[in-house]
Amino acid sequence: MTGAGSDEERVTAGWRERGTVARLAFGQMGTQLLAAAVRLEVFDRIGAGERTADGLAGDLGTEPRATRRLLRALAGMQLLAETAPGTFTTTAAGDLLRSGTPGSMLSMARMFTDPAMLRGWDLLEESVRTGRTSFDSVFGTDFFGHLKAHPELSAEFNAAMSQATRLLADALPARYDFGRFGTVVDVGGGDGTLLSAVLRAHPGTRGIVHDTAEGLAQAAARFAREGLTERTALETGDFFASAPAGGDLYMLKSVIHDWNDEQCTTILRHIRKVVPDSGTLLIIEPVLPATVSPEAPDLTYLSDLNMLVNVGGRERTAEDFTRLCAGAGFRVGTITPMPPPNVFQLIEAKPA
Repeated sequence: MTGAGSDEERVTAGWRERGTVARLAFGQMGTQLLAAAVRLEVFDRIGAGERTADGLAGDLGTEPRATRRLLRALAGMQLLAETAPGTFTTTAAGDLLRSGTPGSMLSMARMFTDPAMLRGWDLLEESVRTGRTSFDSVFGTDFFGHLKAHPELSAEFNAAMSQATRLLADALPARYDFGRFGTVVDVGGGDGTLLSAVLRAHPGTRGIVHDTAEGLAQAAARFAREGLTERTALETGDFFASAPAGGDLYMLKSVIHDWNDEQCTTILRHIRKVVPDSGTLLIIEPVLPATVSPEAPDLTYLSDLNMLVNVGGRERTAEDFTRLCAGAGFRVGTITPMPPPNVFQLIEAKPA
């Protein structure tokens, strides 16, 4: 019996390993399934009730049998549930793909399944061979230049970044003492999702968001909705050229990983020129361990490759951040992980 049990355990383990490979091999199919579903607005059209495949096909103008197959595949992915043959409702995960629902991830799903994100990945092997960003060769411009030329995609990107920041924005104000600062400058802060959370939690603090015109396009509306217009300023600019003066805390969230070391040093040096000697730099990024552990979040490593193929930056280790800061005139003091499920860490540095 012991021998048979051991053989069974080995077979089970073998199937687990085969499952790992199979999920990766079929992964792109799931991505394309999600892309089709969000572009057809399947989740919004089902809404909070239930719909039949034939009724949904009539609304969408799609072929009924193919529509039912699409919906069943979404049910197999736990985004829908088939409550009766041909009748579907959204699951809790599927609700996150409806517009206007709390915590919606719809813009994230649209952005990260858009050809602008996916086509560079087709040339991942080339990027690994050369170390160069494949997006530029596919589209004839860099990623942010492409966004600038396509305002609708830029707006979707801003919305996706806002959605990606919400979990951090909910947790960060209670995890870091922003109240000791008079003015927080959020460099590359986009629509102000993170800064608005900080200011709501700390009524005595003022804020500045510094970004390109495209990045700031939705910021004024957000601060108006939050009742924060009088406590905030929007500074249009280029962090490769300068940083706005007037802050005692300069915050960089998900900015450093977009750029190579030389570009990051330029950004940090511009901040060093304007931060007071008593001021603080706060970098908010995932921090890679020195070696990959089995418990490491795989999405962080996929993000690292996404930086390679699409943007030209990378995720970094604590040693990398310490070296970057030192090269720009900052000394890293503490690196503090946010509690799970957040993958971000708070890298606090002072002028050297």
